Amino acid sequence: MLDYDKEADAYDATRGGEPRAAAAAEAVLGFVPQHARSLLDVACGTGIVTRRLAAARPGLRVTGLDAAPAMARTAAARLPSAILLADSRQLPFPDGAFDTITTIWLLHLVDGPEDARAIIAECARVLRPGGVYITTVDKAAAHDVGSDIDAVLAPRPRRPAQDRADQVRAHAAEFGLRPAGTARFRGHGQGRSPRSTTADLRRGWFTMLPPGEPLTERFAAGMESLPDQERPRADPEFTILAFRKPSAG
Repeated sequence: MLDYDKEADAYDATRGGEPRAAAAAEAVLGFVPQHARSLLDVACGTGIVTRRLAAARPGLRVTGLDAAPAMARTAAARLPSAILLADSRQLPFPDGAFDTITTIWLLHLVDGPEDARAIIAECARVLRPGGVYITTVDKAAAHDVGSDIDAVLAPRPRRPAQDRADQVRAHAAEFGLRPAGTARFRGHGQGRSPRSTTADLRRGWFTMLPPGEPLTERFAAGMESLPDQERPRADPEFTILAFRKPSAG
């Protein structure tokens, strides 16, 4: 897995920047109830989406949380006094503390189903009855847009996706969360080019392909053989699912 403390400085520039953040925030806000007064953004990263959520709803108290110190510091510069450093598997809040909870681009990073389950359990715990939980799913699959790059990468080893929609739905149901909708948004600026993919291979972005390994270099060579080395292929489209916690009684 990437070291997100080291990634913090360049994270936004390499992940679609403000256009992608705007698309994500718009999709999330479509599920935030108008009466909501509090929102917890778990694994808020640099706060680029968190800030937009707060700006869009002046009456909404937005809190961000991340486990990587450099990410949390960057987010805190955007939302002073609203960012905490904490583990998403052990949220430092009492039961029923928030009207809305989000985990955007988090579940695909965890090591196994037990971690995904623990995160969703904690989100369900600190969500108020009647509140909404919103999460991204199937992130890795979204990057397969049917391009020549995807054809070269198709035989690569992959770790099991912990953010599969069916698995997330099962975890949510286990903790009493009911489906409340789905939406998709464009990952602006995240279309892969052969040259950028080669760089990603050699810096460890593909977690099952360690930098410098012969197999990694074979895939890098395949990238370098493709035409239009600088041309980004199609942007991915990301999916979010929303769940509601039943009201008491």
